[in-house]
Amino acid sequence: MIIDFHTHIFPEKVAEKAIPKLADVIHIAPSTNGTADSLLDSMARAGIHTSVILPTVTNVKQFDSIIRFAQSINERDFSENGPRLFSIAGIHPDMCDYKEKLTLIQRMGFKGIKIHPDYQGVYFDDIRYMRILDKASELGLFTITHAGYDPYSPEKVHCTPERVRRVLDEVMPQKLILAHMGCNEFYEESEELLVGQDIYLDTAYSICHMDGKQLCRMIKSHGAHRILFGTDTPWTDQAEAVSVLRSLPLEDEEREQIFWKNARELLA
Repeated sequence: MIIDFHTHIFPEKVAEKAIPKLADVIHIAPSTNGTADSLLDSMARAGIHTSVILPTVTNVKQFDSIIRFAQSINERDFSENGPRLFSIAGIHPDMCDYKEKLTLIQRMGFKGIKIHPDYQGVYFDDIRYMRILDKASELGLFTITHAGYDPYSPEKVHCTPERVRRVLDEVMPQKLILAHMGCNEFYEESEELLVGQDIYLDTAYSICHMDGKQLCRMIKSHGAHRILFGTDTPWTDQAEAVSVLRSLPLEDEEREQIFWKNARELLA
């Protein structure tokens, strides 16, 4: 079994405009057209059983529509033996009623939330995020955040290893997941400051772009039980990412933990 813990889709009409626009801004050719059916086709080619959808709420007014779309994904009927999609929720740091919104998310059955400091224009160690992390921990929700460089915000990196360590020291959030092996394109700093901390790292995008020896070393040092396989599709090809992980000199148990065991525990 393989669970891709980091993917993105949009409603079809939104995807038609959003994917070409984003691709033009970040200069990355998408591997899917950003729709659910296109992702399912990609999963079938890559041998992936489940993809976790990570929605980003870029402004407060989007919350309700994004929650409805996420809920519709989780209510969708899939063939019994075919690939499946599972969405988490999103939240924006400017929501004054964040406690009520997080409680609603938990009551609706969502397992976690996504935040994106670059898209939301807020530094990760801002009090608004720390409050969200604290409440999410109280509710048993996991939080996954973009970490490191993002071409959407090239002049400002809103989530650096130093800012993450400050949050870890002050809030001690439970079930925090840092995308892109802790900090995209800041892998040395991530290895120094974040590896070994009580957090999860996902392999999204980085798996196909960072040095394989460093990737394997970070997995071994951090512990495979705290690494999640992710691709960042449509910005990485799922089949290519699967192939890279299979090629790493890991033990069979380590590979299974990364491919699906750790994800299954978080989604239970």
